[in-house]
Amino acid sequence: MEYLRLGDILVNNGAITKEQLDRALSLQKTRHERLGTILIDEGIINEQRLIETLELQLGIDFIDLTKVRIPIELAALVPKSIARRHCVVPVRLNKDELVLAMSDPLNFVALEEVRTATRKRVLPKIATTAAVNKAISTLYGNEGVARAIEEMRGDASVREAAPQPRSEEVTEDVQSAPTVRLVNSILERASVERASDIHLEPRADEMVVRMRIDGNLRTVLTVPDELKRTVVSRLKIMGGMDISEMRIPQDGRANVIVKGHNIDLRMSTLPTMYGEKVVIRLLDKSTQLLDARAIGLEGENLEKYNKLISNAHGMVLIVGPTGSGKSSTMYTMIRHLNTEEVNLVTLEDPVEYDIDGVNQVQINEKVGMTFAEGLRAVLRQDPDIIAVGEIRDAETAEIAIRSAITGHLVLSTVHTNDALSAIDRLIDIGVAPYLLADALNGVVSQRLVRRICPHCKESYTPSAEELRRLGCDEHATGVRFFRGKGCPHCYHTGYNGRTGVFEILVMDGEFKRAVSEGRHKTELSDCVKKGTFSSLLESGRKLVFEGVTTAEEVIGILNTTEE
Repeated sequence: MEYLRLGDILVNNGAITKEQLDRALSLQKTRHERLGTILIDEGIINEQRLIETLELQLGIDFIDLTKVRIPIELAALVPKSIARRHCVVPVRLNKDELVLAMSDPLNFVALEEVRTATRKRVLPKIATTAAVNKAISTLYGNEGVARAIEEMRGDASVREAAPQPRSEEVTEDVQSAPTVRLVNSILERASVERASDIHLEPRADEMVVRMRIDGNLRTVLTVPDELKRTVVSRLKIMGGMDISEMRIPQDGRANVIVKGHNIDLRMSTLPTMYGEKVVIRLLDKSTQLLDARAIGLEGENLEKYNKLISNAHGMVLIVGPTGSGKSSTMYTMIRHLNTEEVNLVTLEDPVEYDIDGVNQVQINEKVGMTFAEGLRAVLRQDPDIIAVGEIRDAETAEIAIRSAITGHLVLSTVHTNDALSAIDRLIDIGVAPYLLADALNGVVSQRLVRRICPHCKESYTPSAEELRRLGCDEHATGVRFFRGKGCPHCYHTGYNGRTGVFEILVMDGEFKRAVSEGRHKTELSDCVKKGTFSSLLESGRKLVFEGVTTAEEVIGILNTTEE
């Protein structure tokens, strides 16, 4: 290949100016990074434009790595150190020709190192940096999985020929290197994929490993049938569970460090027809404790949120179905309120995150440590702020309400669909309307929606049905919505990450009187509409018009509020 300089190609093509190139070259002298990286980091050019220019000028094709299944054996051909150092990944081997995906096809040092290491002719392809890094993690991670599985199979055949060990020897067996590497590879893959949960599901002839990413489950690998018990036993040992008991559900916890991230693992086993199913919730301590803006609060909702948690006493409820992000909001509040001047105590089932300076109490109903009993005990500990994981019964509700009235700030969650339903729920379980009106400062109701991928975001004209479902004029003209058409960055889903949709009900004078008088939910709804209350629909619709999420996502959350 004729030696060409990236800067000259981009200037000649009109992608950047000579002045922009000179500025980037000046930065390169101090940062010692590749020119393409600096141009992208400085916002002079985006990666897609850079790739299109190189395709046109060099005649090198773009390869979408999300649509390619890379054979595991290629990991042995190109050393991982070379792949990481130069951001390249082998894709396909055709006799003596190796197809190599590169984020920078002008990196001739990388091409030469790969040629030397493989003794093959190298055919470069252009791919995005993110896609190459993801492919590297997957390929070399899967290589570790494949190698560990083969070694475990060898160990299994030896065990079958040998006398059966005593149960206490199983611990040593499941902690052998191949099993540890396999489990670690699964955990590392989950961390790289930003998975919230790992599901290990035994089937008739294999164990399927699925991961929940942005709310949806995806199959990532399978474990052979003869090895699934070994993998489950390893996880049970990590979680402090009884490996000899396979007839009843068990719960466990572990803490691991993955790529510098401190991650708590909450494990749950469940006996099924084909063995024990394991679900692991991953709680990343380094990223979970967010601020209000990071979880999606902004504008008027942010002002209401700050007003609610600035009160010295009263109750704030967080409501929504399972998986709506209530825990994230609760921990965000706790993090904000946790100062040296206050005694903050939490009652949790289970304790999800260890927060320095907060007195966290684990509920254990088997020994009588219920939310109600815990709350009684906490009140004798001179608390300023009490966070109750969940109000499940009348006794807990009554104690929490009276605590809020007598000078404590109480935070808690309730499983209801919207803010007004939370008031109905508490009254239904026996809380007197006048006490609720006196104690309650406000209710935060929320859902999670997926964000549109910024790399493939496009606008379109919505259908009349979409407009109608979102409460808009279905005959409106000139309205533009947004969606992701799918690209390598989002693995062709059109989405990347999630954010919260909120409705925040602040108890003002008129609404307090309406609650105190025990008015029907319809009357309370009419009363709320007179103020500045924005419903989930209105908040979601705003995100659609701003291009944060799609109409489809918001319509989906509306279906849960209408049940």
